[in-house]
Amino acid sequence: MAPTVILFEDDAVERLHPITIGRPAYAVSCGAYSLIQLLETEGIPVCGIVRPHLAEVQRLDYPQLDDPTQAEGQRVLLNARVVPSQGNLRALRDWWMAGQTGVVRQDEAIVAALLPPGTPAPVQQLVTSDLPNYYKYAGVDSLPKIDVSLTLFEYPHDVVRHNIEILPDNLAHRIARGQLTEQADGVFLGKGAQLGEHCVVDTSDGPIIIDRDAQIGPFVFLQGPAYIGPRSRVIEHAAIKDAVSIGHTTKIGGEIEASVIEPYTNKQHYGFLGHSYLGSWINLGAGTCNSDLKNTYGTVNMDYQGQRVATGMQFVGCIIGDYSKSAINTGIFTGKVIGACSMVYGFVTTNVPSFVNYARLFGQVTELPADVMTATQHRMFVRRKVEQRPCDIQLIHDMYELSRNERQLAGEPLSL
Repeated sequence: MAPTVILFEDDAVERLHPITIGRPAYAVSCGAYSLIQLLETEGIPVCGIVRPHLAEVQRLDYPQLDDPTQAEGQRVLLNARVVPSQGNLRALRDWWMAGQTGVVRQDEAIVAALLPPGTPAPVQQLVTSDLPNYYKYAGVDSLPKIDVSLTLFEYPHDVVRHNIEILPDNLAHRIARGQLTEQADGVFLGKGAQLGEHCVVDTSDGPIIIDRDAQIGPFVFLQGPAYIGPRSRVIEHAAIKDAVSIGHTTKIGGEIEASVIEPYTNKQHYGFLGHSYLGSWINLGAGTCNSDLKNTYGTVNMDYQGQRVATGMQFVGCIIGDYSKSAINTGIFTGKVIGACSMVYGFVTTNVPSFVNYARLFGQVTELPADVMTATQHRMFVRRKVEQRPCDIQLIHDMYELSRNERQLAGEPLSL
């Protein structure tokens, strides 16, 4: 019997902003799975400990995670930043089967801990700030160190890098579950999925999964490995290639390469998106393109909250937070980060903080109030027949406050 996994967010989750400013780290998509999805497909019971501003979101969107007091049997603490890979899953299982209680650390961070039988469960509604007290109460700090190799997301570009690496194995895992129909060699369809006429598919480098009720228009080019999520729509003449993972209820067009797109995002017009991560509820205007390669062909360095980070990657596109939008014909330079709830126009030559109108090319960078974004959220939700709940409105306000320092550090001449 698998132990109960208690997913927890640590302080380092803030290094993943803007990806994690509005979602738990265990819900970040990578390689056609999030960590919570991967664990639950294996029938592993899971609970969750998140940052305070996400507690109500977890209670409503992931009710099965919300009461750690119900965790039965042996318990495992697992960092929510763990990459949802088959390699990590195998390493965890081997450790659990061995039954060796102890803690896995990476530098100072706790990655995982297999707790001794009888260790008390966390109290209900425990949040990230309460973890040090629970570690002391449960004796985590006194557990022996265990040598188990588990990979974590450290920075936003890691999602792009790991997506390329883990997508083939994760697709094989989805196929092995037996809920898909092989329509052509290496092309698998979920129930109700439709593949349009005159499509060209290439599965020589990996399979293609078109999940339930997804629709692929005519004259589309699909190159595996690729995952198209449930209820997504790929527009005619699109090109999806080289490790693309697309979430549910999206609209996709143009050329997309080696990228992750979260649910409810629209990129349905022509334009290139490469080696990038798009959050949820994003809309890219027609003609929006990003660069994912420097003119020098060198490796890309990223700037995260004033910290220069070497990626070691030659191809890195853009990282865009939830609810952000681009105008038509926007050009995004290599390795740029666009925060949550921002609007960008023209050329994006610098990182963009959250909650701004960014038209730097025209000398205009203005702050966007949270109320403007909640009104925009309401209109978007209505279009997708999604209810706007009080917690969704509160989340926008919380994201605004959490990103206040980000706007101050940006050094832009903000008009407030």
